[in-house]
Amino acid sequence: MKDHAPLIRKIVIAMRDIPDWIIAKLFFAATSGLKYFPPDRAIEFWGKIGRIFGMRFPRTNLARENLKLAFPEKSNSEINEILRQMWTNMGRLGAEYVYLDQIFDINEEDQSKGRVEITGGEHFDEMAALDGPAVCFTGHTGNWEILPIASAAYGLNITALFRPPNNKYLAERVLSARETAMGHLVPSKAGASWALATEMDKGGKVGILVDQFFRKGVPIDFLGRETLANPLVAKLARQYDCPVYPARCVRLPGSRFRIEIQPALKIPRNKDGSVNEAQLVQDVNNVVAGWIREYPEQWLWLHKRWRPDSMKKRAERIAAKKAKRAESGKAK
Repeated sequence: MKDHAPLIRKIVIAMRDIPDWIIAKLFFAATSGLKYFPPDRAIEFWGKIGRIFGMRFPRTNLARENLKLAFPEKSNSEINEILRQMWTNMGRLGAEYVYLDQIFDINEEDQSKGRVEITGGEHFDEMAALDGPAVCFTGHTGNWEILPIASAAYGLNITALFRPPNNKYLAERVLSARETAMGHLVPSKAGASWALATEMDKGGKVGILVDQFFRKGVPIDFLGRETLANPLVAKLARQYDCPVYPARCVRLPGSRFRIEIQPALKIPRNKDGSVNEAQLVQDVNNVVAGWIREYPEQWLWLHKRWRPDSMKKRAERIAAKKAKRAESGKAK
C-alpha cells in the first residue's frame, strides 16, 4: 500500500498558503493599473485607501500598543491620528513601488523644483570616495526604498540588507521591483552577514535597516523601553574599523521627499582602542529613536518592537550559563 503522507503534507502546506495567495492576487490586481495613471494622483489615491482600510486591519492594535509604550504622554486622539497618518504613508508606499524609477527626480540647480531633495550630499561623496568599506544604516521611515536609488545617483553602489515580506507571493513581486531600481540586495536570513562581509572584503559599502526586534540581539533602551537590537552594524564596524553613516528618508508635503545622509558617527571605543559594540548599537538606535520622535507618523509601528517575554527568557539563559560556569569552576 502506497504511503500518501508526503502528498498529504504538500496539500496541507498548499492550503496554508491560500490566504497569502489571495491577498497577493488582490494586491496585484489593485495595483496593476497604476502605471496607466499619473504618479501623483495614483499615489495620493492609495494613501487614502491605506488610511481608510488600514485602521480596520487587526495589526493596528499592535501599532497602537507600541505607540502607547513609546509615547505614554500622548492622548488616544493623538495616537489615532498618528496611526491614520502611518497608514496613509503605507498606502502611498505600496503605490510607489510601481513608480520607483519615476519618483526619483532631482533638480540639482533648484532642489525645491524636484520631487526629491538631498541634504548632506557631501557625505555621499565622502563615502563614495573612501578607499575601503563603510556601513550606512537607516530605519523604516518615510519611503526607505528610495535610499539605495539616491546613493546610486551619487555613484555609490550600496549592497542593501532587507527583510522580505512574510507573504512569499508579495515578497517575490517586491524583490522584483527593488532589483529593477536598486543595486545588489541581500535578504535578511541565515548567511546574510556573511554576504555583507564578502562585499566589505572588497571595499564595498553596505546598507542595513536596524529598527526591528532581534531575538539574539544586544539589550538597549529604545524610545524609553528595554528591547533587543541587531548588533550587525557594530560587528562590521569592529571587524573592518570603518565609518558608520546614518541616512533616512523624510516624506514631505506635495509628494516630495528629503533624503538625509548625516555625518559619520563617532565610534565609541574601549580602553584598548577596540570598538565598544554595545555602546555603538545603543548610539545607532538613539539616532533612529530621534528620527521617530521627530516624525512618528512616518515610522512603521506594525513590528513587535518590545517583547518582555523574550527579554525574560534571555535573562534566564544568561543566568543559567553563569550558574553553569560557576559550578564548573567549583568542580575544578
